[in-house]
Amino acid sequence: MTSHQIRQAFLDFFRSKEHLIVPSAPLVAKNDPTLMFNNSGMAQFKDFFLGNGTPPSRRIADTQKCLRVSGKHNDLEDVGFDTYHHTMFEMLGNWSFGDYFKKEAITWAWELLTEIYKLPKDRLYVSVFEGNSADGVPFDQEAWDLWKPIVGEDRIILGNKKDNFWEMGDTGPCGPCSEIHVDLRPEAEVAEISGKSLVNNDHPQVVEIWNLVFMQFERKADGSLIPLPSTHVDTGMGFERLCMAVQNKTSNYDTDVFQNTIQVLETLSGKKYGAGTEPFADIAMRVISDHIRAVAFAITDGQLPSNVKAGYVIRRILRRAVRYGYSYLGFKEPFFYKLVAVLADQFKDVFTELKAQEEFVTRVILEEEKSFLRTLESGLKRLDNITSSLKQKEVNVIAGEEVFELSDTFGFPVDLTALIAREKGFEIDETGFQDALAEQKKRSRQDAAKEATDWIELREADKVEFLGYDFEETHSHIIKYRKVKTKTGEEYHIVLDRTPFYAEMGGQIGDTGVLVLNPTSSSNEGKTIRIVDTKKENDLFVHISRDKNLDEALQQAGIIVARIDTERRNKIKANHSATHLMLSSMREILGSHIGQKGSYLNDEVLRFDFSHFSKVTDQELQKIEDRVNEKIREDIALEERRNVPIQQALDLGATATFGEKYGEFVRLIIFDPKFSFELCGGTHVPSTGKIGVFKFISEGSVSAGVRRVEAVTGEKALELMRQQEETLNKIKDLLKGPTDLVKAVESLLDERNNLQKRIAALELEKIQTLKTGLLARLEKHKTFSLLVEKVDVPNAESLKQLSYELRDQVENLIAVFGTEIAGKPQLSVFIAESIVQETGLNAGKIVKDLAKEIRGGGGGQPFFATAGGSDASGLERALEKAKDLF
Repeated sequence: MTSHQIRQAFLDFFRSKEHLIVPSAPLVAKNDPTLMFNNSGMAQFKDFFLGNGTPPSRRIADTQKCLRVSGKHNDLEDVGFDTYHHTMFEMLGNWSFGDYFKKEAITWAWELLTEIYKLPKDRLYVSVFEGNSADGVPFDQEAWDLWKPIVGEDRIILGNKKDNFWEMGDTGPCGPCSEIHVDLRPEAEVAEISGKSLVNNDHPQVVEIWNLVFMQFERKADGSLIPLPSTHVDTGMGFERLCMAVQNKTSNYDTDVFQNTIQVLETLSGKKYGAGTEPFADIAMRVISDHIRAVAFAITDGQLPSNVKAGYVIRRILRRAVRYGYSYLGFKEPFFYKLVAVLADQFKDVFTELKAQEEFVTRVILEEEKSFLRTLESGLKRLDNITSSLKQKEVNVIAGEEVFELSDTFGFPVDLTALIAREKGFEIDETGFQDALAEQKKRSRQDAAKEATDWIELREADKVEFLGYDFEETHSHIIKYRKVKTKTGEEYHIVLDRTPFYAEMGGQIGDTGVLVLNPTSSSNEGKTIRIVDTKKENDLFVHISRDKNLDEALQQAGIIVARIDTERRNKIKANHSATHLMLSSMREILGSHIGQKGSYLNDEVLRFDFSHFSKVTDQELQKIEDRVNEKIREDIALEERRNVPIQQALDLGATATFGEKYGEFVRLIIFDPKFSFELCGGTHVPSTGKIGVFKFISEGSVSAGVRRVEAVTGEKALELMRQQEETLNKIKDLLKGPTDLVKAVESLLDERNNLQKRIAALELEKIQTLKTGLLARLEKHKTFSLLVEKVDVPNAESLKQLSYELRDQVENLIAVFGTEIAGKPQLSVFIAESIVQETGLNAGKIVKDLAKEIRGGGGGQPFFATAGGSDASGLERALEKAKDLF
C-alpha cells in the first residue's frame, strides 16, 4: 500500500464505524495559551474533553498535522540520528466524546491493524497501565481483560506512569493508555531475542505505532486529579511509523512519505542515501527531509520565521537543516527552498493549503536561507577558532558568552551550536548562555509571567453562548472565575454562560465594558465590574478585570448585566469591515496572489500583513485607497449568513484565511458577492457607509515575501488629514509662505547636502592630520605595534575609520582609542586579524571589560569592537587599563 492508500484506509475504516471525518487543525496553535504548536491529535479537541464545548459529532476521526520541537514533547534532538522520530508528523486519530470507551477502541484498533493493514499478529505487543498509588489510580484491569483474549497474556506489558499514563501538559485532560508496538526485525533476530523485552527500549525496529488513551481525569494546577464529567477515547497513531510497518521497511525514511524528498537531495548533492560510505550525509538527508515538512507547513499555517517565540522555533529548524546541507551535502548556495514544490505535490490532495501557497512559502524559505548562509561560513570559522583554542588549553566546554556571541552575531541557535560542538567532542555552558541571554532580554522583556489559580466553579452550563453579533448587552450568569497574578498586579478571569463581549481572535481586539452585578438587588444594585479585555481560551470567552477583591461579589452574584462599550465596538467594526474592503481591493489591483498573513485591528487603527514580493508603490496604494472609499460611498449593505456548511461556503467562492481553523459550519460576511465575500467570525458595520472614510498611514516590509499596511477610518482618518494639513501650514509659515512649497523644500535640501559635503571634507582632513600625529606616537613591540590614545573625533564612526586607515599603514596593529562625543564617552578596540588568530585575543571581550570604567557596555567582532558609557571621567582609567593589558 502507498502512504496515500494507508491514510485513506484509516479514514474509510472509521467512517464505516460512524465517525465524522474532520480536517486537520493548523499546525500553529490558536486560542490556546498552553500550546505554541499543535503537538498531538487531541489538541484541537481539548475543550470537548473538559466539557467547555460541544463536538460536531460524538465520534470523530482525522489526520492531524503535529509539531514536537518545544516544551515537554520535544523530539528535535533525535531527528536524523534515529529513523523514527520527527518534528512535524501526521497523527491518525479516532475520538469518542462520551460515547464508546475501551472495548470498542481496543477491538477496532486490532481489526484495522490485522485485517485491513494485514500486520502479522505475532509481531504485535500491547501495554496496559500498571497503576500509580501517588495519584490514586489503580491498575487498568478493564484494559487487561479486553486485551487478554485478543493477544494472550504473554504479549501484554505492564507500563508505568511515564509510558502508560498520557498527559498533554502540566494541566488538562489525561488518563491511562494502551500502546500497541510492532516488531519489524528480521526473523533471525526475532528467534534469538523476544520483541517483548525490546518494547520501550528505543530499538529502531521495535516501535510504538498506536496509543489508545482513555480520558478519565483532569490534572489540576496543584497536581491533583479529578474525574472528567464523561469518559472519552483519544487515540493517536503515528502515520510515518505505520507506513514503515505496512510497507515492511526498517526506517520511516525508506517509505514513500520521505523518499520523494530524499531522491531530490540525492540529485542535488550527487550523494547516495544509504550507501554506507558517509553516515553524516545520511543523517543530513533525514534531517532535511524531515525539517522541510515542519518549516513549510508552519509557514503555510501562518507562522513566519522570526526571532521570537514560535517564529524562532521555525527559524531554528530551518537553520538546522541548512547547516546540515552545508556541512555534509556540500550545498554552498540555497537549496532548501527547492523542496517545497516536491512537498506541495505530495500533499496536494491531503493538506491542500501548501499547494495553494507554494510560491509564497518557497520565497519565504529562500530569503531565510540567503540570510543564514551569509553568516553561516563565518560563524563556523568562529566556532572552529573557539574549539581550536580550547583544545590547546585542554578545555572541552565552550563558554556561555561564546555561545551567546554565535547566536547574537552569527544567528546560530543554541541547540545548533550544541550539536556542532558535540560533533567536535565539546559541550556548551548552557547556564552561562542563559545568563547572557537573560542579560540581553532584561530591558526588552515585555511579556508578564502569569500565575493562575484553578478555576473556581460557581454553576454548571451546557455551553457558553456568544450573542455579540445581535446584542450589546445580555442578562447572564457567572459560570466560573479564577485569579491571575501578573507583574502589574492581579487580574480576575470571568466566564459567563452568555455574553455580548467579543473575545480577541482573527486579528480583532477583544471588547471592553462592564458587568453589572445583581441589577435588581437593593443590597448590591449598581455594583459594577470593569472589563478591560476579553480573550478566547480554547472555547471559553474569558472576561478580564483588574478590579480588586471581587471574590465575594462574584460568588454571591445572581443574574448580571453584561454590557459592552458600544462606541468602542462601533469603531472596531468600522476598521474590520474596512479591512475586508481593502483586501478585495488589493486583489483587484495587485493580483489574486494576495493572501492574509496576519492582522490586528482595534478602535484606532487597522494593521494588515499580506503576501507580496515587492513594495506597494504610492500609486498602487492610492488606487487601493480610492477603491475602498468608492465602496464606502456606495453604502453597500452587509449580507451575513450564519451556520453555512464550510464546503458549501468555499464552493460559493468565499475567501478563507490559511492557518485559521474553521468548524464544520461557518459565518459569511458579504459586501457585494462580486466584491467582498469572506469567512469571518468578527463584528462588522451594517453597511459600508458607516465606515466614513479610509486612509492609509504606512506600508512596509515585515519579512521575506510579507508586507504590512496600516490604515485608519472614520474620525481617526479625518484627524490624520487635519494633522497633515496643520503640518503643511506650519512648514509654509517656517519657509515664509512660498508659492511652490515642494520647490522651496528641494532648494533647502540641496543647500543642506552641499553643507554636509563641506563638513565631511573638513572632518576627513581632520582625521588625516590626527592619523599623522598618531603614527608618530606608535609604540613598536616584538610582534605588534600599539596605540592607546585619547582622540578628538566628530562621531563614533570616525573611530572605526581611523582604526581601519591605520591598519592599512601599520602591520600587526593593536589600537585602543577613547573619545567624548556630545559629552558621552566612547571606546574602540582594534586588533589585527593575524593577532586574533594567533593569540585568541578578542576585541569584543576587551572593550566590554574597559567599558566598566566609563559605566557602559559594548561589543563587536574579535578584531574590532566599540563601547559607550555615561561617565566620561573614566576614560583615562580605561586607557591606562588598556596599556596594562598589552
